[in-house]
Amino acid sequence: MLSNLIDRIRLPFRKDKELYSSLYNILGFYPKDIKYYKQALMHKSIMHREKGKPINNERLEFLGDAILDAVVGDIVYQHFEGKREGFLTNTRSKLVQRETLNKLARELGITNLIMSSGNSMSHNSYMGGNAFEALVGAIYLDRGYDACMRFMRQRILGHFINIDKVAYKEVNFKSKLIEWSQKNRVDVQFKLLEQKKDDNGSPMFHYQVIIEGIEGGKGRGYSKKESQQTASKLTLERLRREPQYIDAIFAAKANRTKMEEMPVQTVPDTEQKEDFIIIQETEEQVTKPQPAPKKNNRKTNNQPSQASKKIEEELDGLDLSDITANPAEASKEDIIAAAEEAAFAE
Repeated sequence: MLSNLIDRIRLPFRKDKELYSSLYNILGFYPKDIKYYKQALMHKSIMHREKGKPINNERLEFLGDAILDAVVGDIVYQHFEGKREGFLTNTRSKLVQRETLNKLARELGITNLIMSSGNSMSHNSYMGGNAFEALVGAIYLDRGYDACMRFMRQRILGHFINIDKVAYKEVNFKSKLIEWSQKNRVDVQFKLLEQKKDDNGSPMFHYQVIIEGIEGGKGRGYSKKESQQTASKLTLERLRREPQYIDAIFAAKANRTKMEEMPVQTVPDTEQKEDFIIIQETEEQVTKPQPAPKKNNRKTNNQPSQASKKIEEELDGLDLSDITANPAEASKEDIIAAAEEAAFAE
């Protein structure tokens, strides 16, 4: 019976017979135009060109990603009547996340059909999920939106995924992100961008992840937890898919830690200033006129301190006329005693 069906398809090349059979086992139907499916299974590591243009599954992956979001969103909307937007978004995200698609590609046998170089297959953990999306894009071009819906509803959700278990399974993306940041010693913050109420008066939150000062994913939700979960999930996806993003984060971390470890350039002075000590001047120093200081607009360390200025102001008011300047008539002790008496006289 199988050979008769294949014969009715009128294969353009007999060598495609095995591919048709494999695709039938995966999709549940035979392709009309095999070229879309061949392209969906062709990784960019295979240098194949037609009329000078590179042929691989990247464009179909882009298309399939959009179709998959629409189809799964439709299914989730119909399945969970009355559920709020945040719940529906979170459920759809779980169903189409890269890890889920990778597992589906392995279970369906899609990974065994991917044409790529051996090195690419061993180092690219997302190749299966990307091919799954590209295959959805191929179905859309070959048979339309309804065929994509039947494939996801009957083949995927009907045999491989329990949509209710997925929806109510709690995945703590924030915890995963924080755990990753602690292992790599990078700084993670959750920045509140906006807080408002929707048309029904329910509070809404808009958060963004900031890693080492670099903007990450953003999330909206009816609670801080929900919005931070979404922001964390989008950030984790960027970390997994964008090497440039990781490089920028660790470059910022290296710059921060370098600044923290730089030595202080200004070393504190250990010299103890003794400008609080009043040095007694001799009579000659008191009476001898001092040359006027040269004017210097630049501030130097020879400028008198505030304490010295205060002492000079106090000394200006003292009457020293009763103190003899003749050392033969009075001893040093007498001069000091007379000066103290004049200083403290009423």
